[in-house]
Amino acid sequence: MEMWLWASVGIMAVVIFLLLWKIHALQSAAKEIGSAFADRLATETNTLIDISSADPAMRRLADSINLQLRKLREERHRFEQGDRELKNAVTNISHDLRTPLTAICGYLDLLEAEKTTGKAEHYIRIIRNRAELLSQLTEELFRYSMILSSGGGGVRETVNVGGVLEESIASFYTALKERNIAPNIQMPEEKVLRTLDRSALARVFSNLLNNAMKYSDGDLDITLSKAGTIIFSNTASGLNEVQVGRLFDRFYTVETAGKSTGLGLSIARTLMEQMNGTISAEYKEGKLSIVIALPKE
Repeated sequence: MEMWLWASVGIMAVVIFLLLWKIHALQSAAKEIGSAFADRLATETNTLIDISSADPAMRRLADSINLQLRKLREERHRFEQGDRELKNAVTNISHDLRTPLTAICGYLDLLEAEKTTGKAEHYIRIIRNRAELLSQLTEELFRYSMILSSGGGGVRETVNVGGVLEESIASFYTALKERNIAPNIQMPEEKVLRTLDRSALARVFSNLLNNAMKYSDGDLDITLSKAGTIIFSNTASGLNEVQVGRLFDRFYTVETAGKSTGLGLSIARTLMEQMNGTISAEYKEGKLSIVIALPKE
């Protein structure tokens, strides 16, 4: 009797050991599949998931995931091809529109030089206004499509962020003065250096300054921190939280923005993402704040 008892205990121990080994093997296979799946999603590769486990269920799972990976890869390629074609089409269309728009503006110049009645002058001013707005939109659309097509391939160099910011503010001095905006600027004494595309960073600052002139009630605070955070803040009573939440949407404009194309902040966001930085907007107690977080060195 005692022998049978010990034999039963031994068999149970072997069964438990085999079950534990099976569970460990399945867990290892699951981890292997999970790691391989994450790697295939993150990298552009045609390599499928291959596991070391011989378990039929795990191999069927790997085959099923590989089937979905193939479909996902095909969908991604179709999307990328369509995206490239759309970008090229937008670039070509905006480029083609430049020539007739330039001709229209030229003929408007000639027409304005001719003697006309007061009513005709009024109509000419309306046409001029619409032509300039269309020209501005075409130019912004062309630049936006070029930025998207470039994929962030600008020249990276060590940039003194404060220096670029000062240059950008100086270039807007006259425009800001005309709107009675005297910016309050705060920067650290030591230089804030980052490896960035200098022209892209200057474009971001330019677009944010343009944005401030559209929505500011007369104030503008610009702060650069040692950590590389830049904040453009101004009172904007003409905005609300819903509008601020959509400021980075392409072609979204607010009525108070005047001749806005709705692309300035979209361009700024795209450029910041290409430089591995972030840009966001918040609205609190009537104050609009746009925050840039530069990538760390």
